[in-house]
Amino acid sequence: MTLTSDKLREVLAEAGTMQRQWVARWHEPDAPDRPTFHGPGAEVLTAILLQHRQNFLLWHVEDRVRRHDVTDAVITRCKRDIDALNQQRNDLMEEVDALLVQSISVFPAQQVARAQQARYNTETLGAALDRLSILSLKIFHMHEQTQRRDVDADHVARCAEKVRILEEQHQDLAQAIGELVDEYAAGIKRPKVYYQCKMYNDPTLNPELYNGGGVGSHT
Repeated sequence: MTLTSDKLREVLAEAGTMQRQWVARWHEPDAPDRPTFHGPGAEVLTAILLQHRQNFLLWHVEDRVRRHDVTDAVITRCKRDIDALNQQRNDLMEEVDALLVQSISVFPAQQVARAQQARYNTETLGAALDRLSILSLKIFHMHEQTQRRDVDADHVARCAEKVRILEEQHQDLAQAIGELVDEYAAGIKRPKVYYQCKMYNDPTLNPELYNGGGVGSHT
């Protein structure tokens, strides 16, 4: 279904709100992996929340891998999980961008933008939404620190100030995402999917995987 620029802006604003809501929801027992969306923008919202879910899972494995009271086997398993989750996170970010580029490409002004080779943005909408996802996780967990009863007042005050900073950054980024949609609608910029072409998880591209070693390999 074709989305107008106003509707896409609305959908992405809703996505930012949903990211924050589902961070809290996923901390509850028996919470579903994702919400079910219907109507215009449902496919985009679903993709954004699936990508957000990977960040949520990754956050908690990143915490776990830093424990000192577990065996090396547990740390190794965590490292493997982090690697897999990061790959899925990046793949889903590219899927989000592909859906958004598809939606934006039908904006009337985009025909002119392509003809005039309008500028690209330094960051894609998918990458910005990924950053918004991470900010929502930071806000939730930093706010948890302000609720602790086993720390001193200075700790609580420092964390409260960080929550304020993170909230401001979240607001700024959400606004910038909306403004970028407006620039696409006006033909000032044109979108593009930037594929990261990760190599380290591909057994045909990582020398350490396809021949057991290799000097000068880069990822």
